[in-house]
Amino acid sequence: MNDSFVNALNTQKNTSDWMDAISENLTNIYTPGYRETQATFKTFLNTGIVDGFNKKVSQGKSTPGTSNENVFLEGEGYFTLRREDGQIVYSRLGEFTFDKEGVYKNTSGYTVQGYILNDKGEIMQGTKPIDADIYAETGIKGGAVNIPTTNIKLWIDPNNGKYLGKYDEFEFKGDGILYGKSDGGRNVVPLYKLAIMNFHNPEGLYEIKQGEFIETEESGRPVIGRGEVRGGLLEMSNCDFSANISYYQQAKMQMDVANKLIQTNKSLLQEVLQLISS
Repeated sequence: MNDSFVNALNTQKNTSDWMDAISENLTNIYTPGYRETQATFKTFLNTGIVDGFNKKVSQGKSTPGTSNENVFLEGEGYFTLRREDGQIVYSRLGEFTFDKEGVYKNTSGYTVQGYILNDKGEIMQGTKPIDADIYAETGIKGGAVNIPTTNIKLWIDPNNGKYLGKYDEFEFKGDGILYGKSDGGRNVVPLYKLAIMNFHNPEGLYEIKQGEFIETEESGRPVIGRGEVRGGLLEMSNCDFSANISYYQQAKMQMDVANKLIQTNKSLLQEVLQLISS
């Protein structure tokens, strides 16, 4: 009786945690950039116990952004952001805009990180360009990144309203490169490349805030990401509505059984105490 009572209490507690995670998923079905929380289970005394919660890393669908400055990452990887305290944060949500000083930031004020390019589109490390073939090969092999990133800035000249004083407009292309355009689009110059990072074990990332992650020992060091960037779009939540409804029904049934077992054990215990006292 004692074992079954303890098992029922454990099941009740863990099922409650599971239901909370499912409820959070369903609440954020339409939240851009939200990552679905998934429970993992282990067996303890013939009872299902929640072993932990992980974030689902698969991609959500795209949706029109709130600005043409927003970006959507199609494929694996994360945008790289820097907080004011210098902490590097990774996110799938590309809800970025240029502030009044022309610095590219997310809604929390973190600066979006990238690489400065020369006019040939080559990443610059100091005064020397990095060989494009070596960079691409490193990305294919999942190599670590040792190239310093920088804030992306498009200063607007107050005298003529042009970006960096000479570009009429800008555009993000699939390779994650930000181009400046002038002369009616006839002159196109590469300016920055978004720093897209990936991890050998992205499920090991630690979520410090909804949609914002930091690396851990389990995730490993960041490596070059290979996702395709599309401007003017955002990534929606990657929650599976029907699957979470099914999980909730399973959890509800499991909770009902646990509550019934607890009530039955309480009744049996009361009967035993009455027999002892009589």
